[in-house]
Amino acid sequence: MKKVKFKVESFRKIPNPNGIINEDTKKKASEMFYIIADVQNLPADIPTQTNPREQNMRTKVASRIREGLVSQNTDFFLLNRGMLISAKDVKFDNVNSEVTIFFEDVEVHGNVDGGHTYKTIIDNRSQLSASNRQFVKIEILTGIEDIFEDVAAARNTSVQVQDKSIAELKDKFDEIIKKTLEKEPFSNSIAYKENEDKPIDVMEVLSVLYMFNLDSFPETDNVPVSAFSGKQACTKAYINAFDENIADQTKNPYYKMRSVMADLFKLYDLVECKMERKYREAHSTGAYGRTKGVEVGGFYSKYYNNQIEYRSPKGFIIPIVGAFRALLQESEGDYSWKADPFDIFEEIGKELVTETVERSRTLGNNPGAVGKDSGHWKQLYRSVLTHYLLEKNKA
Repeated sequence: MKKVKFKVESFRKIPNPNGIINEDTKKKASEMFYIIADVQNLPADIPTQTNPREQNMRTKVASRIREGLVSQNTDFFLLNRGMLISAKDVKFDNVNSEVTIFFEDVEVHGNVDGGHTYKTIIDNRSQLSASNRQFVKIEILTGIEDIFEDVAAARNTSVQVQDKSIAELKDKFDEIIKKTLEKEPFSNSIAYKENEDKPIDVMEVLSVLYMFNLDSFPETDNVPVSAFSGKQACTKAYINAFDENIADQTKNPYYKMRSVMADLFKLYDLVECKMERKYREAHSTGAYGRTKGVEVGGFYSKYYNNQIEYRSPKGFIIPIVGAFRALLQESEGDYSWKADPFDIFEEIGKELVTETVERSRTLGNNPGAVGKDSGHWKQLYRSVLTHYLLEKNKA
């Protein structure tokens, strides 16, 4: 069990109004403590894994915290919200004015809110002169292990915590996404929390999965345009599906998707890498690089880091990838392919790319408008489905 001990200026215990015993569990009830401490005495090793977001110290919020700390105004503890800590236990030595905080499980014990304040203090307190004493307000909660995630979600409101961070804190990505994609080369490049310094936002991953949710989009009439225009909506859809099937995740459409999940990102990569080639198959003298929104240079594909010369706008890529939902089926609680999507893209990719580029031109050379055009999504879906059915009838 980890513990930290430090001197404080004041210490107060707030009794639980419901009593010292939780009548439901017959365990010691949650308790609340308030501390005011000199920032110079604050330990530098308080666990921080419990904070639902990484600290981005380049924000205006972080800058204001630092300015308040190093200023000659000694009201920092009044102007700053302070810190919230979850702990196993707290002991106070009133003779020496020392508090000892005990952390048993870093998954639920540690800094919950005020991570920017804590990091700012640790990084900048050495700049304070001896005459410029600053203090920080610390709230400690014990006995909240069973409601820890709810406390973290409720308290992190100074800068809104995104749904993905709360979902990560509640382990909603572990079995379905992390475990399923763990062997893919991009698995460790996914950022599941805010301000995490990784190149792929989990919201982008969820946007890809959203396009293949057969429960929400069983046919062509309803198309997943939000995969392009609303990543937050895709995140909420994943969380809602998880929560609605909390007792049995096998009914969760994203759980059913596990057998094809890696294929979805390989398909995305194939489309991304071959957009220009497929365009030239249809237009041998055409210059794809002159298409509005297309960039020419040295680039790498998003998920598999393959080198590409032409970077296509997402408004082109996403509707094409989403069209292959037409090849997906559910059988005995699992998703599977009715036909190989990679082969079919090789066969009709030039038509899909041409339709997409031409649609952009009719919309004023606007790739973003293409990504939001439900009619275009439906047309691409029908193109894939029609090709599949024709090939099936030939067989």
